Amino acid sequence: MYVATKGGERAIDAAHQWLAEERRGDPSVPDLSIPQIREQMKLAVDRVMAEGSLYDPDLAALAIKQARGDLIEAIFLLRAYRTTLPRFGASAPVDTDRMDITRRISATFKDAPGGQILGPTFDYTHRLLNFTLMANGDVPSAQRKESAPIEAPHILSLLDRDGLMEPLPASDETPRDLTREPLEMPADRPLRLQALTRGDEGFVLSMAYSTQRGYGRTHPFVGELRIGTCAVEMEIPELGFAVDIGEIELTECETVNQFTGSKTQPPQFTRGYGLVMGQTERKAISMSLVDRALRWEELGEDDTGAPAQDAEFVLYHCDNIQATGFLEHIKLPHYVDFQSELELIRKIRRDAETAMQEAAE
Repeated sequence: MYVATKGGERAIDAAHQWLAEERRGDPSVPDLSIPQIREQMKLAVDRVMAEGSLYDPDLAALAIKQARGDLIEAIFLLRAYRTTLPRFGASAPVDTDRMDITRRISATFKDAPGGQILGPTFDYTHRLLNFTLMANGDVPSAQRKESAPIEAPHILSLLDRDGLMEPLPASDETPRDLTREPLEMPADRPLRLQALTRGDEGFVLSMAYSTQRGYGRTHPFVGELRIGTCAVEMEIPELGFAVDIGEIELTECETVNQFTGSKTQPPQFTRGYGLVMGQTERKAISMSLVDRALRWEELGEDDTGAPAQDAEFVLYHCDNIQATGFLEHIKLPHYVDFQSELELIRKIRRDAETAMQEAAE
C-alpha cells in the first residue's frame, strides 16, 4: 500500500509560492496585463481558444498568464474551466459564405471572384529580428483603412459548377459531440474533424507534413484559405426563429486533391477541410491535409499503411491534454511500484547467481 510522506503539504505550498514568484518575475518590470496579452499575443490566444474548445479571448489570455506562457498548460486550464459552464443550448451551423473576411487567398485560381486579400500575415516578411521593437516599442507606421465587406463565394464552388469536384454529402443527422462523449472507433468524418480542430497544432502539422512527403495518397492544393468573423445564431423555441448572439473569428481551409476515381466514382477532385477558431491558418491547412488522408476508405483508395491514414493512431494521439496527462503522471510518486520492480530484479539476480554457482560446482 502507499504510505503518506511527511511534510508533503508544506512542500507543495512552498512550491506554489515559488511558482507565483517565478510567474511574476522581476517586480521592477511592469506587470503584464490581460488586455496586453489579448491584443499583442493574439495568435497564442487564438491557439489556446481553439485547442481549449472555448471562444473567450480574455479567459485565454488569463490562462496564458497563469501558465507562464506554457500554451499546453493554458489549454488545460481553459478546458478545465469549460467543464464547469452550464449549457443553454446549441447554436446553428455557422455560414462561412457570409464571413466578414480579413484574409482570403487561393493557390488554385489567381483571379478568384471577390479577389485575393493578403491580410495580416507573416508570409511576405523577411524573418529578420526587428530590433526597433526592442528599442522603440511597436508603433505601426500607418493606420489600416477599413474596407467594405466583399462578396466572396467559396472558390471550390467553381469546380463544383463544372462537375469536377466531389459533391458534398447531404445529411440532417446531428453529429456526435466529442466534448460530451468519449471518442469511439470507428469515428465518422464529423467526429474526426472535431478531434482535429482541437488537436495539438504540432502533432497535426507533423501528420500533414508526413502526407506531403509521401506517407499517404494526397497531393494537395490550397483551394481557398479564408479568415474572418462569422455570426453565431441560436434557435429560440419561444420565438420560432434564430437570433444573432455574437460573432467569432474563424479560419477555414479547403484543399483540392487529386483523385483517380474508383469503381463507383469518376475521376474528379476531392476535398480536405479544416475549420478552426481564431487566426490559426497553419493548423487549418494541416487539418485539411490530415482530413483528406483519413478519407481513404470512403473514397475506395488503398491503405498504404501511412500514419496519417490510421484514424485510431491520429485521433487517439492528437489531443495534447490527454497526452500531457499520461506523460507527466510518470513524474509523480511511484515509490511502491518501483520498490516492487527493484525487489523483483534483485530476486532474479540472486536466483541467477545461485544457478551459476551450482553449475560451477
